[in-house]
Amino acid sequence: MNKLKVAAAQMSSGSNKEKNLAQAKKLITLAVRKKARFIVLPEVFNYRGNLNEAVKFAESVPGYSTDLISRLAKKYKIWILIGSMLETAGAGRAARKTSGPRSQSGRDLPFNTSVLINPNGKIVTKYRKIHLFDIRLKGKEILESGRNQAGKNPKLAKIENIKAGLSICYDLRFPELYRHYSRAGAKIICIPSSFTRLTGEAHWHTLIKARAIENLSYVIAPNQAGIGSGGIKTYGHSLIVDPWGKILAEGPANGETVIFADIDLEYLKQVRKNLPALEHRKIFCLRNTNDE
Repeated sequence: MNKLKVAAAQMSSGSNKEKNLAQAKKLITLAVRKKARFIVLPEVFNYRGNLNEAVKFAESVPGYSTDLISRLAKKYKIWILIGSMLETAGAGRAARKTSGPRSQSGRDLPFNTSVLINPNGKIVTKYRKIHLFDIRLKGKEILESGRNQAGKNPKLAKIENIKAGLSICYDLRFPELYRHYSRAGAKIICIPSSFTRLTGEAHWHTLIKARAIENLSYVIAPNQAGIGSGGIKTYGHSLIVDPWGKILAEGPANGETVIFADIDLEYLKQVRKNLPALEHRKIFCLRNTNDE
């Protein structure tokens, strides 16, 4: 298989979880009608309300929301990446061995987690957001580290035998994560987001294109639109970008939609052959040293 049709679902999620899930189902169904084989949902797809109540709205994985998406993946025989959802911490044998940050109620803070589901409806892997977004914008603030705990590990997955690197939103600003993925053979980079309008207008297109160009990879970046947590507007403009930095598809500034493009492995192979920058890398890890 040399081509894989992919879709990025742009949502405008709010605090009503059932409404958000219904919207996700509608967009997935639309993508299926257009013959997409891999569908990526945005960050915090099923709940985007007062994230100070994140613990209250977090779910286990697998759980209620993942079960619904798994049924759709199995029904339509497609791959679906839940861009992210709030994952309950403290569940499972491994989690019980550690004690992470806690909320004021004393409960473990949730993770912000991507979940990849295969065409059999099975969870293949999950990625917990490593870089947490703490920022003050024009008198408003988002302090993700006060509501979530950070993941620790990059996650590479195979989708139709194509390696893909998983990341979430603010991870976009840390290129070493994506270099790690390119070194591991990634041909697709997934960056589901809830990127703010203020930072999006300044940096979204530039950073998405940069991650594609410097890693000679396709980037699938569904974004949220509308009002996010803390009353901060999000940017929309979901993107699918090719390894030359060309925008193959782009969503509008507002509203829910699905955008489509083909992952063309022959084209990617040719780009990497003509510009073998990944083979020319000399520096893989810098340590603090004194200049001599």
